[in-house]
Amino acid sequence: MSAIPEFTHERVLTSMGARSGLVITVALHSSALGPALGGCRMWTYPTWADGQADALRLSAAMTLKNAAAGLDAGGGKSVIALPMGTTLDAERRRAALLDLGDLVEALDGRYRTAEDVGTTEHDMLVVRERTAHVVGLPAENGGAGEPAGATALGVYSAIAPTLEAAFGSDRIEERSFVISGLGQVGGRLARMLAGHGARLFVTDIDDRKRQLAHDLGAEWIAPEAALTTPADVLVPAGLGGILTDETIDALPVRAVVGPANNPLADRSGAERLAARGIVYAPDFVVNAGGVIHLEGMGHGMEWPAIAERLTGIGDTVRGVLASASDRGITPLAAAEALAAERIDAARASAHAMHVGV
Repeated sequence: MSAIPEFTHERVLTSMGARSGLVITVALHSSALGPALGGCRMWTYPTWADGQADALRLSAAMTLKNAAAGLDAGGGKSVIALPMGTTLDAERRRAALLDLGDLVEALDGRYRTAEDVGTTEHDMLVVRERTAHVVGLPAENGGAGEPAGATALGVYSAIAPTLEAAFGSDRIEERSFVISGLGQVGGRLARMLAGHGARLFVTDIDDRKRQLAHDLGAEWIAPEAALTTPADVLVPAGLGGILTDETIDALPVRAVVGPANNPLADRSGAERLAARGIVYAPDFVVNAGGVIHLEGMGHGMEWPAIAERLTGIGDTVRGVLASASDRGITPLAAAEALAAERIDAARASAHAMHVGV
């Protein structure tokens, strides 16, 4: 029997929704830097335990993301696990969101939810009927609105330093990119790159996204070809876990940078990428634009100030890649060290206040 991994979360609630009959998990990983922030994923899983495991993994990643982004926010995530083959009608979807709101409320403000894969800003209005601890509401309802544009801008800002590290130049024109996933963020990023003269190979599991490829003059490839198509840069923009040992060993690119959460199937993939000379910009640094936007709007910041922080993601990536090179470690380890430094400092400060030092 394999060893059970160390439990690092502050609190995890898993419950069958009283209204929906769906298993929902809210995972609070850390509130050392402040109330946790992380969206709700509504997705199909083989078992409810797989949904719970995803919430644990994603919430830990949110702790790193928020810390590395310099936010006074901890890490959390929620998952509404749909059984295989399940399609929710409007009534059951609403029921699931109300059930989620009850679980979030049970954490007394230590976790704030928002939209994520499978949910929308309008879904958050339903969640708000049961709890005030929800962000990312539609702009017309006084919220921050859709964060995908901010996430895409942050990813775009991360591309220049990644290119510098891989090629010695941040020039996008004529560089080739494989974009795997043309959702809200991937689609926006494709438009930005195309507008700056990049050569694009794009794909999505939704065949209707072919129209976007046509509009941008991009070459459409099959989803299964995303990891085998030769290009300068791979941009993972869908679900995580795609970079396994086998795919990394055959990956025909010089750099990986994209908005997908946890693209590495295992953290050892960072060493494997480095051994092949492939520059990896850690996902939780690259894709922090959404939470920066949500936190900024929540604190009354105007868009120019938020945009400045979003473009600052490029500086953070540059610093992480430089630190990795100087210390002889992977960019993933350098980014984790950056986040850990902030979290440790916050915990030390809290401890000093508690003991009256």
